Amino acid sequence: MNAEIWIGTRKGLFIARRNGTGWAIDDSAFLGVPVSMLLVDARSGNAYAALDHGHFGVKLQRSENGGRDWQEIASPTYPEKPEGVSDLDPMRHSEIPWDTKLIWSLEAGPPGRTGELWCGTMPGGLFRSRDHGDNWEIVESLWNNPLRKEWFGGGADLPGIHSIAIHPDEPDRVTLAISCGGVWVSEDAGANWACRADGMRAEYMPPENANEPNTQDPHRVVQCRAAPEMMWCQHHNGVFLSEDRSASWRELGDMPPSAFGFSVAVHPDDPDTAWRVPAAKDEERIPVGGKMVVTRTRDRGQSWELLDRGLPSNHAYDIVFRHALDVAPGAECLAMGSTTGSVWISEDLGDSWNSLSTHLPPVYCVRLFANTR
Repeated sequence: MNAEIWIGTRKGLFIARRNGTGWAIDDSAFLGVPVSMLLVDARSGNAYAALDHGHFGVKLQRSENGGRDWQEIASPTYPEKPEGVSDLDPMRHSEIPWDTKLIWSLEAGPPGRTGELWCGTMPGGLFRSRDHGDNWEIVESLWNNPLRKEWFGGGADLPGIHSIAIHPDEPDRVTLAISCGGVWVSEDAGANWACRADGMRAEYMPPENANEPNTQDPHRVVQCRAAPEMMWCQHHNGVFLSEDRSASWRELGDMPPSAFGFSVAVHPDDPDTAWRVPAAKDEERIPVGGKMVVTRTRDRGQSWELLDRGLPSNHAYDIVFRHALDVAPGAECLAMGSTTGSVWISEDLGDSWNSLSTHLPPVYCVRLFANTR
């Protein structure tokens, strides 16, 4: 199977391709520009790259030929804040800007709506396009929800929508994860929303507020393609599992070597199998003991294996961000990238890892997919 790994970094996009038995980075774009998010849409073949130009703002690019050529398209734009409206961050007591500061998630809509795309941003706005990204509209039902005023930034100063999951069999069901704003679900394509983080626990909050759904800090939420009622969450202080479409969550037990991390990936055809990359929190944010490991469960989180073959065993300072671990639809292949510019590939479900590169810029996101072109 031919495959591609699209890697968004602090200084550009890099594409690695597999032909036969080897992998190589053989293409790049936007060199010197941070690429915060990527999407390769299997429905249309289009690719999308979100760029963070800093002073010049957020830009969105689309390629219709596998990344050889790119064109700038519309970027999600917030409405003008009404005069006299105050929108204060509850923790920092500063005004929330009504302006796109970062594109933090991009996902394709359901199969029957080939032009539909969803985009999550900082400071917490959700956007939808119905025409392959030529135009975007903010989902006002979420932005205007009174509970949004309780959201706050975690590691970043602003709250942000980083996870978007579209139910494969129910195209109007959309699930979001927000840092820090819990998990939200719409059953009607965004017309109405409900916060669904019951069972999560935030140890950073005062004890009386630790179980408040709307102030949870999920770092990443993913759903199993074959069993979408199963959802995995890597939270700031643990791993949580929902077996009922996020109606409730339960915290998993022993998490060697630590419960902290940013990323989690679930096997697309086996909801019991998932991978995560643990780290030491909060001040350090490095691999525990300087040893890089991936952990895998095959029994729905009852036990975890430590997978380290091919990974650095000492003086490793790699953090894998929430979008930098991915599993291919075929499920045998995984890829991950780190803050030190390292990229690893596993073609045996994580049992062993091979290094693709050790000198890229810090990796923000990794997208792994089968190339059928």
